[in-house]
Amino acid sequence: MGTLFEQHRGLLDDAQRALVARGFWTPFPEIPSGKVYGETARDDGQVAFDSALGAAFEMPGHPQERRVGAEASPWGFDLDITYPAADAPALIAASQAAAPAWTEAGPEAWVGVCLEILTRLNAMSFFMGHAVMHTTGQAFPMAFQAGGPHAQDRGLEAVAMAWAEMSRVPEMVLWEKPQGKAAPLVIEKHWQVVPRGVALVIGCNTFPTWNSYPGLFASLATGNTVIVKPHPSAILPLALTVRVAREVLAEAGYPADAVLLAADAPGGEITQDLVPDPAVRMIDYTGSNAFGDWVRSHAARDTQVYTEEAGVNSIVIAGTDDFAGMCANIAFSLSLYSGQMCTAPQDIFVPRGGIDTDLGHKSFDEVAQGIVAAVDALLADPARASGVCGTLANPATLDRVAQARGLGRVIRDSQPLGEGRSASPLILAVEAGETDAHEAECFGPISFVVAVDDAEAGVVRAADLAQRKGAITAALYDTDEDRIPRVAAVFARAGVNLSVNLTGNIYVNQSAAFSDFHVTGANPAGNASLTDAAFVANRFRVAMWRRPHAA
Repeated sequence: MGTLFEQHRGLLDDAQRALVARGFWTPFPEIPSGKVYGETARDDGQVAFDSALGAAFEMPGHPQERRVGAEASPWGFDLDITYPAADAPALIAASQAAAPAWTEAGPEAWVGVCLEILTRLNAMSFFMGHAVMHTTGQAFPMAFQAGGPHAQDRGLEAVAMAWAEMSRVPEMVLWEKPQGKAAPLVIEKHWQVVPRGVALVIGCNTFPTWNSYPGLFASLATGNTVIVKPHPSAILPLALTVRVAREVLAEAGYPADAVLLAADAPGGEITQDLVPDPAVRMIDYTGSNAFGDWVRSHAARDTQVYTEEAGVNSIVIAGTDDFAGMCANIAFSLSLYSGQMCTAPQDIFVPRGGIDTDLGHKSFDEVAQGIVAAVDALLADPARASGVCGTLANPATLDRVAQARGLGRVIRDSQPLGEGRSASPLILAVEAGETDAHEAECFGPISFVVAVDDAEAGVVRAADLAQRKGAITAALYDTDEDRIPRVAAVFARAGVNLSVNLTGNIYVNQSAAFSDFHVTGANPAGNASLTDAAFVANRFRVAMWRRPHAA
């Protein structure tokens, strides 16, 4: 049997080609089908999840000073799983102890191990789907896709980009400099990729794997040891990931402690002990701007911090030649996972004088009611509504919905969906010049239809909001072909990716690995982009040694 790198070289080559082509490509099918994952995969995943409930999560050899665990499914039951836990000094010491052997392994070993981990994670996607469903509140189809294959795609993308950047530098060359009539200078030069040190990945509650895999695999594939700090309410998906990583490392002859789990309990988080430690050289963080500011201000001076934070995503409606399709598309984007996505739209800017459509001129209220009617139609069937909206990951989101009712004119009220902790979209109408309520992030199923003077005013307000508060996505509906590229340029300067005239089965919420760069890093919604060269290149350095070459 060859090395893991050799076994997976075809997968790596395909991934690198996909990085350049930017078309659709995935080795990890998103359909939860027995024909793809095996006829017993669905049942096996359910059995594995059920067996994990109420039990001690075993992770052989992992540092352990106590056990923690207080996860509760937003669908209505406690997981009662406990995980090995240790204080920050013990985790950092173990990570540093594993570093020399892992560093010595070299880039091919680093990448090969990462590819094997991703392959094994893909095989257990049904188990992971249940783990994500019952820690985040996503419905199973979304949990399977986002927590499994889509997250694995993003991890693979990071590994492929890491290999591309590391392999730009040859291991050895003979350097010759002419010296006129004298013999040329001939120097033997060697280069080595040098990892930066301990990497810390701080996971979030809503997308524990999708948001964590890029940083985890970018750091591991560049030779760094990694400490994974999950959200206390969503430990299981990342605990499964860490366990698989440790198994692969050990089987390949490397220290399992190259990947560690920093599990903790609500109210007893150890993030504030890990972040300032000078041994931590890289931090990947997803979450609120407030804690993002804390991370940046408390990390060691030379620690590289990569963040994805909160923002206010906008839609500008200037006109449409498919009014029904536009309303249906927006309705799905507002409803999907109850707005608990970093890409979900919040503000919909509509000219107060209305817009022209294929169904004639529509007033502001008619546009708003068209969106409301589309949401109602989408969620009319209770089973479908539950499948689209899922549940609310955090009880605070339900409180936020209740408080938001006073922020504007309610044109669609929120209602529970009947299963788990849930709330359908709350839609409010406001006047842009009379309130700034829509300018703050209202995380969850809360959106505003904002009356503006005209389409140009909507673009200006949306772009300004992105520059001041941050935004990851923006959308435009317009029939003016001359204006569309101008608007795209405005949003590009604001550091926002723009979607134009989406009316089919592609939504502003969605971000495809190997094609879409997720977040630009150019506004307050985040300082990094998944997954460009800058996301991986600063996780390692290149050191050289040289000597005269013997003739």
